[in-house]
Amino acid sequence: MARPKPEPVQVVKQRRDAALKALVDGVPYIRFLGIEFDRRGDELTAVMPFDDKLIGNPLLPALHGGATAAFLEVTAIIGLSWSMLWEEIESGALDAEDLVSGRMPRLPKTIGFTVDYLRSGLPRDAYARAKVVRSGRRYASVHVEGWQDNRDRAFVQATGHFVMPRRHG
Repeated sequence: MARPKPEPVQVVKQRRDAALKALVDGVPYIRFLGIEFDRRGDELTAVMPFDDKLIGNPLLPALHGGATAAFLEVTAIIGLSWSMLWEEIESGALDAEDLVSGRMPRLPKTIGFTVDYLRSGLPRDAYARAKVVRSGRRYASVHVEGWQDNRDRAFVQATGHFVMPRRHG
């Protein structure tokens, strides 16, 4: 029995990129902060390009703590959602076109989010990655690290706990 021919790589990339774009575009606050996501396979890196509106203390100048915390929380929620949807997108159980047309799955809800400010955020681009520590049917825990110039020198980190949305089935 012959195996089915694999999809062309461009089709796979377009499906994944369309699904991620729809997920991110579903939250207007992400657009307001200017947060973007760089996808490499199933790994996401969040990027918050520098903008003057993100400065909290113009005398230092330093990024506003609230903007920094929001950046990490958004990274955690999108990272958790992406990990939850990845299998469904890859298997075809969830059609990227459904996401694009507005039939979005529910996002996890934040129970608690603890931020550790390790040093001042400088007036430049910030990056973050989320690591799902535990994800079950009802509850998830996510750790996020944010850095600017050097991946090994985090300026902020956070741990978030989330209620998982009910899934079909």
